[in-house]
Amino acid sequence: MQKTTRTVEQVLARKPHRLLSVAPDASVFDALTLLARHDVGALVVIDGERLVGIFSERDYARQVVLQGKTSRETRVRDIMTPKVVCVRPDQNLHDCMVLMTDRRIRHLPVLDHKKVVGVISIGDVVKEVIAEQQLMIEQLEQYIHS
Repeated sequence: MQKTTRTVEQVLARKPHRLLSVAPDASVFDALTLLARHDVGALVVIDGERLVGIFSERDYARQVVLQGKTSRETRVRDIMTPKVVCVRPDQNLHDCMVLMTDRRIRHLPVLDHKKVVGVISIGDVVKEVIAEQQLMIEQLEQYIHS
């Protein structure tokens, strides 16, 4: 696979909402409502200004539904993933794709000087890589036809 030159920062600039978050004390129901309202699969969990975890649909399915808990009574802090893999705005998308594949994760919070500035998903990364490859194909076709 060819390395992409696009960066995390460029992806964030094109996203309609760069950062959606939830407090650790929020109910899972409220977090799910936010996921559905914004049609996203994960939320960063922020306590004050500090990243303390990530909450995803996968967390809900595995730790609420399968364990017979209720989303209205369960707190996000009780089921979130506390060890979060993060990236920097200047990282390229190829490195993000490798990281997501190796770690089997779908969402990467973006930290800029320890502050969360956004989240990118595997869908964001794939979309950008495809767009860059399409541009390269078009440029090659123009070169061939000129």
